[in-house]
Amino acid sequence: MPDILVLYYSRGGSVAQLARHIARGVEEVPGMQARLRTVPPVAPVTATAAAPVPDEGAPYVTTADLAQCAGLAIGSPTRFGNMAAPLKHFIDTLGAEWASGTLVGKPAAAFTSTASQHGGQESTLLTMMLPLLHHGMVIVGIPFTEAALNTTRTGGTPYGASHVAGPGDDPQPSEEEKLLARALGRRLADTARKLQA
Repeated sequence: MPDILVLYYSRGGSVAQLARHIARGVEEVPGMQARLRTVPPVAPVTATAAAPVPDEGAPYVTTADLAQCAGLAIGSPTRFGNMAAPLKHFIDTLGAEWASGTLVGKPAAAFTSTASQHGGQESTLLTMMLPLLHHGMVIVGIPFTEAALNTTRTGGTPYGASHVAGPGDDPQPSEEEKLLARALGRRLADTARKLQA
């Protein structure tokens, strides 16, 4: 059964929650399954390296996960309008995969979380797409035919799923954010299925 790789970095839990809803959407598409993976934190040179296996949550991603996937969703909290360093660090190590075309022609999507309503969600989603385009991936977003995209007062954009954690850093997505994350997962999986046919 083809896998959609849902790859993320999450510090406060918000992005991990979105990843789970995207995975649920993927698995609503007949014949498709989600593979949740994360990336290790990036530590200063003087700090202790991350354990080879995370204490909890999804396992760390490997390049084999990329080769085996039929599509890719990447997620990160927003850091000044861009993805967080751990995800960018992982992407920056994919020179061999870029050269060999591992991801060429596969569909991809992005998702994020911010503390504030205007915290850079859309710029983060767009900048996360740039390396995916360099890898030859086919980008999918959320069309306005998804009713929740027209009514949300929190997260959710046509560029991808998103969550507004607010000043209390609430990791739980709103009902509309959940609907939009699942819609993105379904669209990504459906696109992967069509491209494979």
